[in-house]
Amino acid sequence: MAAVKIAPSVLAWNLANLERAVEISVEGRADQVHLDVIDGSFAPNITFGPGTVKALRHLTDMKFDTHLMIENPQNHLAKFLDAGSDLVTLHAEVLNGSRFDELYSAVRSRGREMGLAIKPETDLPKWASDRLDKLSTVVVMTVKPGFSGQKMDRSVMPKLQRIAAQVKERGLGTDIEVDGGVEPDNAADVVKRGGNVLVAGAAVYGQEDPVSAIAALRAEAEKAGIRS
Repeated sequence: MAAVKIAPSVLAWNLANLERAVEISVEGRADQVHLDVIDGSFAPNITFGPGTVKALRHLTDMKFDTHLMIENPQNHLAKFLDAGSDLVTLHAEVLNGSRFDELYSAVRSRGREMGLAIKPETDLPKWASDRLDKLSTVVVMTVKPGFSGQKMDRSVMPKLQRIAAQVKERGLGTDIEVDGGVEPDNAADVVKRGGNVLVAGAAVYGQEDPVSAIAALRAEAEKAGIRS
């Protein structure tokens, strides 16, 4: 079983104090910081841009996992790389194989990692399946993109298992990131089904003690590896 990683999503914190959100991730020994960038077109919300990523970058060396929920990533990708994103995740719904190859080359030329995300209703396209070896991460969304605090759509679980099986069968080291409604009461099941990177919004930042909530979520997720 791949090591469990916790990626707190700062969108669930007070946007007026994102510095503290990053500090919480550091203090709680999270593995990466999840930054949801939404353009108001791909999904019905507008969050923040590369300037915010750049402003937060000096706070930590922790991986910045930047999830670009935007219609035209080719117009903005370089700015997020310049801002300090370590992993940039684009959506399969706005790409095809040739466009992916072009953007992948741009990301890799900068020594950064590429991820691919899919909405709950989207199956992994064949062009993406053929390029799994190029991906650092596949993000399986378990809520509709746009807003924090939604309940996990459990109907996505079979798709999660199929993608995880593909990765395992091909002997790849691709992370399977699950984004949406991850909570302590479903974390172990997510990991059993193949997810190893858990994006956590309300499960961390909605708690009375968000620093301790990171460790609590990790402990629940790691129960998936316990054998009786």
